Amino acid sequence: MIALISVHDKTGVQEFARSLAELGFDIYSTGGTQKHLRDGGVAVQSVSTLTGFPEILGGRVKTLHPMVHGGILARRDRPEQMEELARSEIPPIDIVCVNLYPFVETVAKPDVSLDDALENIDIGGPTMLRAAAKNYPFVLVLVDPSDYAQALDHLRAEAVPLEFRRRLAEKAFQHVASYDTAIAQYLRSDEHGEESFPERMTVALDKALDLRYGENPHQRAALYREERVGQGDGGIVAAEKLHGLELSYINVMDADAAWQAVSEFSDPAVVILKHANPCGIASHDDIAEAYRRAFDSDQMSPFGGIVAANRAVTAAMAAAMKGMRYDVTVAPDYEAAALERLRKRRDLRILRMPEGETAPALDYRRVSGGLLVQEADLRPDDGLELRVVTKRAPTAAELVDLRFAWKAAKHVKSNAIVIAKERATVGIGGGQQNRKTPVELALRLAGEKAKGGVLASDAFFPFARDDAVEMACRAGVTAIIQPGGAVRDEEAIEVCDEYGVAMVFTGERHFRH
Repeated sequence: MIALISVHDKTGVQEFARSLAELGFDIYSTGGTQKHLRDGGVAVQSVSTLTGFPEILGGRVKTLHPMVHGGILARRDRPEQMEELARSEIPPIDIVCVNLYPFVETVAKPDVSLDDALENIDIGGPTMLRAAAKNYPFVLVLVDPSDYAQALDHLRAEAVPLEFRRRLAEKAFQHVASYDTAIAQYLRSDEHGEESFPERMTVALDKALDLRYGENPHQRAALYREERVGQGDGGIVAAEKLHGLELSYINVMDADAAWQAVSEFSDPAVVILKHANPCGIASHDDIAEAYRRAFDSDQMSPFGGIVAANRAVTAAMAAAMKGMRYDVTVAPDYEAAALERLRKRRDLRILRMPEGETAPALDYRRVSGGLLVQEADLRPDDGLELRVVTKRAPTAAELVDLRFAWKAAKHVKSNAIVIAKERATVGIGGGQQNRKTPVELALRLAGEKAKGGVLASDAFFPFARDDAVEMACRAGVTAIIQPGGAVRDEEAIEVCDEYGVAMVFTGERHFRH
């Protein structure tokens, strides 16, 4: 019996090979794996002794040989194939244990050259894995060290179930598919790391964890990490859970939405979010005060929601959260006293975000039979040139609030309306089928606070007089920011001029469906 072992991930491979040898397997290997096994006291032979041919082209060709692939691919239930092996003196290979060169890690290095990248594309490994997986009823194929123990148990029992073999074959094909996906991503990225929209595209996913349940308790769910060339672990998938129950699908989805929203702001900020929609956003030099102002935006909706901060959660902020039940907090860090206080809440999941995270280059949205793919809405708004279209220009204070409200509106479901004052939302309306209703909702939440506030709309106003714009003006809003571009833009401008309200156009919209 022959086992061929050639692995980049050498976790447990010495013990595995030693156990195979005890079961009577002859071990063959190549390069670094051969040395590693020999250093571990395993009797191992070079693949070259099996093929009768030396490695060539600096190691580029080692296992691409009929002595290897004939031994892997021959069907044991076909006498003519086994006779052909015997005539050619090719021994059957029973186990193929292979995992691949670290291509993703190599091309993630900042100084990697194209030549280095190409040299780290494994050829022999994927070929052996595909051959062994194709012939899985007769050849045991292993890519994951976590499967070694179970494989040994079956081998010792002299009965390896076909279903177990099939599962290992599926893992092998998926391993190769993910590897090829990374190579394709690298080759289609330009010198700036930007990708095109190719005619064919695969996405590689690695399971991060099983979730408590899906959107509802009867739905199973899991969280997957997207494997992307040139991007390390980042985003909500890489968050460290410091405390709390297992995460559910909604916990992860809402925590991500809250974190993306709060990351929009360079100044200290807090976002309180419920059902993927912010109910309060505020920015203040004191993160505890930012929380209080965000909470004051809507004191009813936060129950069971998410709190995200873009600065470390302080003891004062944790104290300010007293009396309100939250499902998740997410922040880059926590003061020791804050963490001690928050950990007393059994149901609260506490997430700490990694440093240096990168935002996704592409957004995916599932539709029946496929995926919608778009670039992420990552264009920074700080330097956005605003065009004043009314007789009155906004004051410096209004301009600060307008830019704040515009960033906030970007993270509210369309149709989105945000009313803000002193870098804090006082009313939010979103997710409606028209633009008038979210204005009504935002004004109702704001109440008297709308007076002297500013309003942001994620898209233009189709109607103005006796509609959304005039409603806002009547309520005391003093400045409005919107993309512009409607047929009735002039009507909206006229209404604002009548009320002395300043209006600016961004020339861009921020739909979020």
